[in-house]
Amino acid sequence: MTDLTGNNRREFLALGSALAGVALLSGCNDNSESNEEISVPVNDANLHEQMAAKLGTQLGDSFLAGQLATTLMDVCFSWELPMIAATKINSIVAYAFGNRPNAASGNTPSTGANQSAMPDPGPVNEALADTIYQIYQLKPVKIYAQWEIARFLVAKYNLGSDVLTSIEPIVAPDGSIVYLNTDDVASAIIKLVGGASALGNVAVVGHRDHSKRCILTSKLRGMNASVVQEVALPVIYDPESGQPWTRSRSLYLVHDMYAQMYSQINLLVNQTYPND
Repeated sequence: MTDLTGNNRREFLALGSALAGVALLSGCNDNSESNEEISVPVNDANLHEQMAAKLGTQLGDSFLAGQLATTLMDVCFSWELPMIAATKINSIVAYAFGNRPNAASGNTPSTGANQSAMPDPGPVNEALADTIYQIYQLKPVKIYAQWEIARFLVAKYNLGSDVLTSIEPIVAPDGSIVYLNTDDVASAIIKLVGGASALGNVAVVGHRDHSKRCILTSKLRGMNASVVQEVALPVIYDPESGQPWTRSRSLYLVHDMYAQMYSQINLLVNQTYPND
C-alpha cells in the first residue's frame, strides 16, 4: 500500500523531518480514534497568507511563495473527502493498508521489492472489510477489493464471486509476490471491468488517512470516486504491520504527504516539459 520506489523512499526518509514540521500532525495519538475537536485556524485565506508571507521572506520571491503556499495547503492542510449517499453508489472499490509478515513472507521491503511469499492480511484490512460490509448492507453492489481485504470478506461474511472480485497479487517467475501499489490496484480493476464508466458511482474504501490519495488515484483512472457518508472509515494503526510506515499515524501522515508532494512534482514536470 504505497506508491514509492526505492530511490523515492530514500528521498522520503531524508525529507521526513522537514515535512513533519510542516504537518503539525505528528503529535496525534497513533492509535487514537478520538473525535475531540482540535483547535485549528478557521480561516484558510489567513493561513495561506501567513505561509506565503513566511515563504516570501525566506525565498525572496513572493509570487513563487504564493504558489508553494497553495501546494502546502492542499497537501498538508486539506484532508476532507468527497462524499456520496450509500443509495447512490453502483460499486465499491477497496484498497488495502499494510499487512503482517509471517515466517515465509518477512516484512514488506521498504524498497517496494517483491516478497518471498504472501504476507498475512492484518487487522487493519479486517477493519476495512468490516467497513465494506456495512456499506454493502446499505446498498448491495459489486465489490472490487485488494486481496488482503477480500480474504476477510470471504471468511467473515461469506461473500462469493458473484459479488466480490479480489485483486490478487502477481506471482513472479521465481515465485515471489510482486508488490502492488495503489495505482496498480486501480488499473487492474479498470481492466477487469472494461473501463471506469462500467463502475458507475464508486464508493472508495480505504484507511481514513490513505483515502485522500485513494480517491485521487481512482479519479486519475477515470472513476467517479467518493466515500460513503453514512459509514466512517477506520483510522486504526497496526504496530505489528510489515510496512513500517503504516505502524503509526505520526509516521504514515508524513509518508502520505511526501507521496502527495511527489505526485505534485510529476504533475509540474509534465506541465512544464510535456514533450519529455
